[in-house]
Parts: sequence; structure tokens; C-alpha cells
Amino acid sequence: MQSTVMKNLQTLTMLPILALASLFIRISGSTSLRPLLTGPDVAYLGSRVTFWCTATDSSPPVTYELMGDGGVLIGTDIDFQGHQSARFVLKVTATSEGSYHCTAAAGGSTGVSNSIKLTVVTPASNTRVTSEPFPPVAYEGSRFVLNCTTNGSHLSYTWFFNRKEVTSSTSPAFHLSGNTLVMGKVTLEHAGSYYCMAKSRVQDTERFSNSAPVQLTVKVNVSKPRISFSISKEGASYHGNVSCWSTRGSPPVNFSLTLDDREVGSVTAAESLAAWFPVDLVPGLDMGVAQCRVTTEVQELTSEPVTLVVVPVGGNVKMEVEYLYRADSKLAAARLSCQVSRGTFPYVSWLFNNSVLPSETHVDSNIQPALSQYAVADHRRTLFLANLGPEESGYYRCKARDSYDDSGPWVESPAMLVRVTDRYHNSMPPATPPTETPQNAPTTTIEAITIAFCCFLLLTLAACVGCVFTMFDHEQAHAHVATTNPSLDAPPLSSPLSQSEGQQDYTCSTDSSVQNQTVEITV
Repeated sequence: MQSTVMKNLQTLTMLPILALASLFIRISGSTSLRPLLTGPDVAYLGSRVTFWCTATDSSPPVTYELMGDGGVLIGTDIDFQGHQSARFVLKVTATSEGSYHCTAAAGGSTGVSNSIKLTVVTPASNTRVTSEPFPPVAYEGSRFVLNCTTNGSHLSYTWFFNRKEVTSSTSPAFHLSGNTLVMGKVTLEHAGSYYCMAKSRVQDTERFSNSAPVQLTVKVNVSKPRISFSISKEGASYHGNVSCWSTRGSPPVNFSLTLDDREVGSVTAAESLAAWFPVDLVPGLDMGVAQCRVTTEVQELTSEPVTLVVVPVGGNVKMEVEYLYRADSKLAAARLSCQVSRGTFPYVSWLFNNSVLPSETHVDSNIQPALSQYAVADHRRTLFLANLGPEESGYYRCKARDSYDDSGPWVESPAMLVRVTDRYHNSMPPATPPTETPQNAPTTTIEAITIAFCCFLLLTLAACVGCVFTMFDHEQAHAHVATTNPSLDAPPLSSPLSQSEGQQDYTCSTDSSVQNQTVEITV
């Protein structure tokens, strides 16, 4: 009885051990299978991918199962022959992205494979370019941003400017950041066509989508406006006009005119950078202070003020002549300037030998100009004589009147004589008024002094030579008389000698005086 009880107790004691051993055997058997899952880790949306699950050293039949995230069963395959891989084909959808593994079961053993994370790539589509600001118009110096917007995932972006690829190395003025192209300070060189390309790559397959081109217009900042005014006469009435303009900028711009800080007109210049405003003007009266203002989307500038006063022409008129020389010091042209002491809008007319020179814009065929080559400048206040010769010599003068009044009185300058000869092509004498006698040219004076000096030098040399010969002849004669007439008294001989010596002294003294005078003139 006791032995039976003992046997039962031993059996009960061994049951847990046997259960643990059986569990260990089962676990050992289940982990003996180590399946391997192979397949892509990235795929395009809408494509098909293939996963392969292989369990080596397994006895058939082997049951394979492909599992997704959360243990979702994707597919099952059985290998009845052994050493065969299970093939699972999936069509990639938006929900296909995630982790995948497979299990293999054979002979009561089960194994779990490695995991593969599948990434689903959506190809780019509907690619377009947007700008900040919009529309794509920017002013010089402003910031401009282009964005490449598209539908897709896992994309890279490439920008093109005038069909050339934009890179940081070749285009330092551009800043690339993801799908954005930034221009920190826009210049005129940035104007042109832009488009972007969005592309993705899966293994050896590349897909891309191009946007439509966007044209960037760069506007030039408008310069400070300038202002001027003019006057015209119709009958007995006067009409004024104020001009506002800028030398630089991109239209359209708005010009407005203020008179004594009160706006009197405004106009939008759509195709130019100028505007005109009618105003009241009366000669001799102060009509106020006018200013022009130009306004754009980003700028507002004002011109310098100008007082609307028309001073009639009057006072003295003076003419000046200046000779212009080339680099080789040869005379090239003459410039005649007419200076009117008073007048806001003088009209200047030039006369040569009392004949009016023709206009620079119209030449009457019935009038033969006295001067064939000339030009006027500075509102006809300057006359250039380009062809200088003796035929251009004569009396020049200018006269002026109000340009807005054809019937107004003239004020004239005195006539001035301009002499041009062949001798003066290299050195021009100053022009002289008709009441003065033109002075000799500097070259003529120098020549005269040189000739006079040479003549005096020759005369002095001749006088000295004559003195020497006279003294020599006198000594010879005195010696001859002393030899042939030794009894003669000294006084008779000395008397002619004294006279001759006196004449020699007088002659030498005179020559010396002439020589000293010549030296003084030369100095």
C-alpha cells in the first residue's frame, strides 16, 4: 500500500518535468526554421512588387505566410517539394507602405523571418510654379521667391532659368532650398523664364514632371523726377506748360504737379516716363513754386522746386571767342559764345558780316550761307566754326529776343572781328572789335626783332672792322712820313693825326652806343 502511494507521488512529481521537457522540445523544434524574406524596400505607387520567403533545411511540406503590420495576413503559399521559395506578388497602393515578414511551418516547427519596410513613392504630377509676390513682378533690390508645387512624395527638385539649370556653384545669386528658389536682391539680370522639375527615383527607374514656365519681370526703380517749364504765345495770350520726367524707371508711373504745395494735376504715364501739365504764365510775374512728384507701387519721389517766373530778354549782350586746338597744337575750331544778361527763354541768332546764318534745322535754299561748316549748341547760344580759313575771317555778332514772341524786340552784341589766315592755322590771334586795329601776331613780332638784331649785329661788326683797318693804315702812314721827312715839325703831323683819331673815337663811340641799344632791345 505504501509502495503504491510512493509510486503515485513520484509520477506526480515527474509530470511537471515531463511537461517542461516537452515544451522545450517543441520550442526547440519551432525555432529550428529560420526563413529569409527578400524583396524591395521602395516602390512606386501603382506598381507591382514581389516578396520571396525561403526556409532552408526544411522538410516538405512547408507552409509560408506573408504578414503585414499588425499581423495582417497578406498571402499563403505551400512548398510541397522542398527547397522552394514562396512568391508573394503585391500591387502597391497608398496603404501598402509598412513592414513585412513571413513565417514558415514544417513538421510541427515554425519560424519567423526578418522584416522589410516598404516605402511607397508617389510620382510627381501636376507640377507648377508659384511666386511671392504674385504676379511675378519685382523691383530692383527686392526679395523674390519661387516655389515648386507638385503632387507626389520623396521628390527632388531642379530649377531652370532661361532653360539652363540653376546650381549654387554656377548661380551664386540664387539660393536653393528644397522646392524653393530665392533671390535676395533682384537685379535686371534675373528677368527671364523660370520652370522647375520634380523627380523621384526607385532603383534604376526615374520619373519626373516639369512645370509650365513663369516669366519674371524686373522693374527698374524710378529716378528722381526732373521739372522744367516753357511758355508760348498765341495772339495776345500766353500759355505755360510744365514738363515732369524721370530718366530711369519702368512704366507705368504716376506724375502729379503741385503749385505752392497744392496739387493741380495728376496723370498716369503708361508707356513713358514723362508727363505735361498746362499752367498759367505771364511774362514778368511770379506764378508760384512748382514741383513734380512721381509715384510707383514702391516709391514716391519729388523733384527740386522751380519758380515759375518768365523774365523777358533784355540788358546787354556780349560775345566771346575761344580757339580750340588739337593734341598736336594745331588750330581745330573756334567757339563763339553769346551771353545775354537777362532773359529766361532767349532765342539767339548769329550774324556773319551782317548776314544771318541759317538755322541748324532748316536751310533756305535761296540763301547762300557765308560759312559752310558750323554748328550751334546750348540753345543756339554757342556757335562752333569747324572750318577755319581766310574766307571765314570777318565780323561776327549775335542778337537775342524772346523765343516765345516772334515779333519781340532784339538786343544785339557789338560786332567782333575774327581774323583767320593761313599763317595763323597754328597760332590764332585774338578776335578784336571793329573799332580796334588787330595787333600783329606773336610770330611776326619775333621775326621783326630777330631781323633787327641781326642787322644791328652786322653793322656793329662792320664798324669794328673799319676802325681796325683805319688805325692800321694810320700807323703805316705816320711811320712813312717820319722816315721820309724827319725835319718836319710835330704839330703839322700831329694835327691830322688828332683829327683822324677824333674821327675814329667818334665812330667807335657811335657804334658802341648802337650796340648797347641793340642789346637792351633784345633783353
